[in-house]
Formats: sequence, C-alpha cells, structure tokens
Amino acid sequence: MEESSRPDDPQQDESTQDEQARDVENLQQEDSDKRSEQSFSPKAKPADTAADEGPDLDAIVKNSSSVGRSRQPARRSGSTDKKAAKAAKKEEAKAAKKNAKAAAASAKKDEKAAKAGTAEKLHKRWWGHRKIVQGSSSFLISTVLHTLILVVLALWMLPDALDALAPSLVVNPLDDPSEELESVFLEEQIVVGTKMEVSSAAAGSLAGTAADVSTPELAKSVLETEEYGTEIKVEGALASAPSRGNTFAELPKGAMGQGRSVADNYGQAMDRITREILWMLEKQDVLVIWCFDQSESMKDDQKEISERIDRVYKELGLTNKVSGDMLLTAVTSYGEKFAIHTKRPTSDLGEIRKAIDDVPIDHTGKEKMCTAIGLCIKEYRKFSGRAKRRLVLILVSDESGDRDDNVQNMERVIQESRSAGCKIFILGREAVFGYPYAYIRWRHPQTRRPYWLSVDRGPESAFVEQTQTDGFRRRYDAFPSGFGPYEQSRISRQTTGIFFLLPSLESQLVRGEKRRYELEAMSAYRPDLRARREILNDRENSKFRNTLFEVIWSLNPHNTDNAKVIEMRVHFSPDPQTFVKEVATEHGKAKVYLQHLAQAEKVLEKIKPLREEESKPRWRANFDLTYAQMIAYQARVYEYGAFIDAFVKNPKVVPLKKPPDLRLYYWDITTRKKTLTGDTIADYVKRASELFKQVIKDHPGTPWAARAQWELDRGYGVDLRPHYEPEFKDVKNPIPVPKL
Repeated sequence: MEESSRPDDPQQDESTQDEQARDVENLQQEDSDKRSEQSFSPKAKPADTAADEGPDLDAIVKNSSSVGRSRQPARRSGSTDKKAAKAAKKEEAKAAKKNAKAAAASAKKDEKAAKAGTAEKLHKRWWGHRKIVQGSSSFLISTVLHTLILVVLALWMLPDALDALAPSLVVNPLDDPSEELESVFLEEQIVVGTKMEVSSAAAGSLAGTAADVSTPELAKSVLETEEYGTEIKVEGALASAPSRGNTFAELPKGAMGQGRSVADNYGQAMDRITREILWMLEKQDVLVIWCFDQSESMKDDQKEISERIDRVYKELGLTNKVSGDMLLTAVTSYGEKFAIHTKRPTSDLGEIRKAIDDVPIDHTGKEKMCTAIGLCIKEYRKFSGRAKRRLVLILVSDESGDRDDNVQNMERVIQESRSAGCKIFILGREAVFGYPYAYIRWRHPQTRRPYWLSVDRGPESAFVEQTQTDGFRRRYDAFPSGFGPYEQSRISRQTTGIFFLLPSLESQLVRGEKRRYELEAMSAYRPDLRARREILNDRENSKFRNTLFEVIWSLNPHNTDNAKVIEMRVHFSPDPQTFVKEVATEHGKAKVYLQHLAQAEKVLEKIKPLREEESKPRWRANFDLTYAQMIAYQARVYEYGAFIDAFVKNPKVVPLKKPPDLRLYYWDITTRKKTLTGDTIADYVKRASELFKQVIKDHPGTPWAARAQWELDRGYGVDLRPHYEPEFKDVKNPIPVPKL
C-alpha cells in the first residue's frame, strides 16, 4: 500500500482540513447570495423568521414616520421651542443608534447562524458519505460471503453434476470380433454393384472440389437415397512427471508424485517400492495395503509378486517377528466387488502369501478400481491413525478400471487419499495410444473358436485425442503410448506415489508392439493429468482443440449410429451368393463414408491456421496426424470399393479346406502397396504421404511419428486374403467366454 493512502499521513490531514475550509467558504457564499436574493424579494417575510433575518425594516419605517409627524405640528404653530427640537433630535439619534446596534447584532447573529448551518451541512454531508461507505462495505461484505458460499456449494456438487453430464467414452460394448466369422444373410434383394460408383458430391471430394463445411455433416442427398445413410452424430464427450531426485529426501507439502516411471519388470518396480518404504520406516511404522485386480489375466502377475514378497521384507531387514511389526501388511482385491483377504494387518509372510494366492477370479469383467481404493482407505484409516502408522497402498492391475466408476469416483478418491496421507503406488501396463482398449487372444478350449477379449487399457489422456478407426473399422491394435492410463497416472501423481509402467509385452496381446520412445522427446508430449473438468474447460475455450476433438468424435465407431456408416466390413463370406450381397451393402456405406471423410478434411483445413498459435506440442501432433489420416483414409476407402467390385467380377480361386483340419472361414481385408485406381487417388496418396513424413520429421521419437510410419508402411491399396481356422466343434453347454 502507498504511503499517501495511510490514515495517519499528516499531508493527507492538512489537505483534508483545507478541503473542509473551502467547503465552509463555499457554503457561506451560498448563504450570503441567498440572503441578498431574499432582501430584494417583494414577498413579505413570515413573522417567525424576522428576528433571524437582520434589522426590522417595518420598525425603522414606523419610527421614521412618527418623527416626521411630530415635527409638522411645530412648524404649523410657528413655535420655536428649541428645547423640544433639541430633545427630538436626541431622541431621533438615540433611536437611530439603537436601530444600528440592533442591525449589527442581528447581522452578527445571522453570520453565526450561517456558520452553524454550514457546519451542520458539512456534518450531514460527512455523515451521509459515511453511511454510503458503511452501506457499500456491508453490501460488499455480504456479496463476497454469499459468493463464497455459492462457490463452495458449486464445487461440492460439481463432480456429481459433471458425472451426470458426462456420457461414457464408449456408447456401447464392443462386439465380439468372433461374431464376424459367421455369415450374415440379408433378406432383402440387393442389386449387385459392378464398379465403384460414387455420388457427384463424393466424386467431387476426390477431385478436391468438395464444398466448404463448418462441421462434419453427411450430405442430405446421400442420407435420403442410401439405405445405410444414417446420419452420423457429432457429439462432445460429457466423455509425466519429472524425477523426484533423491529417493530419501522428504517431499515438501503439496509436492506431486510420478505419473510415469518405466520398469522392465516387477522386480525393478518392487525394488523401488522397497526403497520408498525404507525411507518411510525411518520416520514411523508403516501399513502396506496390497490391492489386486481380480481379472483372470492377472493370475500370473499375482504369483510373481507373491514370490517376491520375501525379498522385500529381507531387504528391509524385517525377517523376525519383533522387528517385522514395524511393517504390517494387508491384502485386498477387487472386481465388481471389493474383498479383504487378511483378517487383520500382519507381518507373517506365510499369511501374506496365502492371502495373495486366495485372490479370486471375477467373471463379470468389471474392475471398479476407484471404488476399491476408497474402501481400502476407509477400512484401514482408523487403524493406521491409532497406531500412528504411515498408510501405503500398492495397486496391481493390467487395466485402467471401469470407465463409469473412474469418472464418478476418481476425484473423491484422490481427496480421501490425500486427507488420510496415503501414498499410492500402481503397477500397471502401458496405455494404448489414444484408444480405450487392447485385446487378448483366447481360443475356446471346447469349441476351438478364437476370440479377442477386450481389456480397458487407456487412453493415456482424459479424453480420446486420436482417431478411433483404422480407416475401415474400429481399432484392434495395441499401439503403445509411452504413458500409463490417465486415471492411474493421475491418482499416483496426486498422492505423491508412483505409477510404474510395465512395458513387457504379453504373448497373447493382439497386434501388440514393444516400443521404447525417446525419453527427452516424450517429456514435451506428456498428457495433461489435471482433473477432467479443468481439461474440458480449456478445450472448450479453444476453437482449435475443440474442433479437432469434434472431428475425432464424429468418426468414433463406438457410437452406435456412427458405426452403421463408418464401420466397414473386413470379413467377407466364402459363400459366393452371400459375398455378392455383402459387397453391395458395403458399396452404399462406402459412398457415405467418403462424404464424411471429405467433410472432416475440410473442417481441419479451416482450423489449420490456428495450429501455429497452439502452445502444446501434443495438440499440434494430434492435428498433424489426424489431418494426414483423413486424406489417406479417403484414398483407402475408394480403393476398398473398387477392389471388392473387381473381386466380384474376377474372384480368386482357393481351396475350401487345407490339411490337416483347416477350413476357409472368411475373406479378410488387408492393405498393400499396389492400388487399382492409380490416377484417381494419386493426388490423395501423394498428399497423405507427404504429411505423414512431415509428422515423422516434426515429432521424432514419439508415438505420433511411429504411428505415421505405420500408416506409410500399410500402403494405400486393398487386398482380400483367405482366412483358415481349425474346424470348429459343436459342444452342448460350452463354458462361457471369459470377460477380462
């Protein structure tokens, strides 16, 4: 605060006094002017105010008149009584003197009254100002208090409101890919297409002359004439940290943990956890809670951890019962429901191992991770508080948890964990790049049918930021992101814990890749781990980010309505008649899909100038890759339609069976370098290839560059290859397909 604004400043007091004096002079001048106006006014003064307004003019006139009348008789009589005249003069002088004194006294009284009136007016003015200030202060204080109350209530209710507004990222569960192995017979008669004919609008898009559009919408003419022209909905969804340095240096209050720490295996991760526990034991006793995912895919992981528990205790020097009580352990697990496997926290290694082995398999496929964390803290918070033990939770899972449970409960769990002083370590898997799911191969032991079982494993960001299709249908890859799932990374970071990224590749992971991205390059591209509502608010305030997200969402095949158009068939029946019907059906869908891809390209073209204003390299990379894909996918979809047309005219001849017991089950769409439509899509191929190469150049050592190289390696042509499987068996009451 400046000195001139202080209440005890003498300069300010003097200036205030001068200002008050000027106010008095001004008010006196106003009163004087008013009296002058009143003295010249022809109106008579009220009797009760005459004494306050100066000399009595009527008295003076009366006295003057009486003197004049007393003189006149003397002149008329002709007497020259000098004594009488002298007495009259004295009387007249005395009266004049008396009147003058009265006038002076009256004037003095008026002046005093004027000063009193001025002071009173100043006092009233000051008092009025004071009341205004007091009233304003009261109003301001009341407003601030009520505003604070409203903010607190809003923050209290916001998570529920946000959850109510937030639709799930995926509208419907994934269809089992194995269902595509069975033929689909259409009842209606469909005319067989002989070539890839597209509407004029679609043809225009391939020629680069499609009309500008502001949002991705499908042409109404196509929607009205095509059997599969269901309008695609464009909906909004609502749906790494630096090293901490010295392990044994206490983190300051409010510090963050690590949202990403790469470990090659469980051994490395548990060695780091052991060091962290050792540091905590130097301060106080510790209670460790192990919390295991009950999914079937985690049984091998649980066995490995059970075998390593001994090493943790031995390295801590807590192998005998007395010293072992410094570190107590509880074992819990979760699936759809939460379970506790130790009657009470224990230091008995045999009891701990048995509890881990007793973790059941949950067949519902639901992993309510956030609910489980909350129940762990609720169950053991009082125990750790009474014993003055530090609370540590170690969660082991190969999935990111149930999506609805995460959205509804994650922020509450973070607050409860921080309130309880609970540090959370998570041993988890690498998230799929920009996509919610990975798939595990599983063959039914009785029927011999193959299945791809979905597991929640991503994305690495709060909302999807990559296209959810590979150009033909929903993604079935496990392309690595270099980061953990958003929820697990955020929980670990917010509770001063660590998320251990286990990039080891599972043998049955569909289209999995083991990649190591450049650490320095990835630091600039780390996902935003703030709360969802903060990220959403920033995105909606950015035209660049919001438009890009809407384009991605409009091409999301997990939206049921979108899937009717943009989910192209990639498995065709080996039966010729059925094959022909399927080709005709896909023709209609391909025309509409081309329309939508062309519109999406135009939308991205419009926001391209905003790319340079975007401060985050991650969002620039998102745009660059998506823009290249929109152009590449137009070329591939056009080639798709042309190739299946040509295949109808000139199908490949392959055997229906192969030894020893293989049978042709379907024709599978694949990509290749060679194209059939050469010149028609040449410009698209050239532009897409240049853009993919630019992504590799601008974002080296990142998933965006790796994904761009993957797109280039696919080529732009399409092929149909026969797919053989062992003969399936019909079994009565087969065991159910597991849900991971």
